Amino acid sequence: MAPLALERITVNPAQCGGRPCIRGMRIRVSDILELLAAGESREQILTDYPYLETEDITATLLYAARQFDHPILKAA
Repeated sequence: MAPLALERITVNPAQCGGRPCIRGMRIRVSDILELLAAGESREQILTDYPYLETEDITATLLYAARQFDHPILKAA
C-alpha cells in the first residue's frame, strides 16, 4: 500500500512553491494536515473538497509520518 499511496503526493517546483501537493492539484499536504489537526473529519474534508478521494487523505498522513520517521544523528 505504501508506494502506491505515496504516488498521490507530488512535488513540482513551479506549483505551490515546491511544497508537496495532492495529485498535482493546488491543495497542499499541509492544508489537509491542518484540517485534520483542527478536528475536521475525513468525511467533512471530502465533502468540502469533492475532488479529493479518501486515499488522498491516507497518503497525506503516510507522507507526514514518513517525513518524521528518520534517524537524528548527533555529533560525538
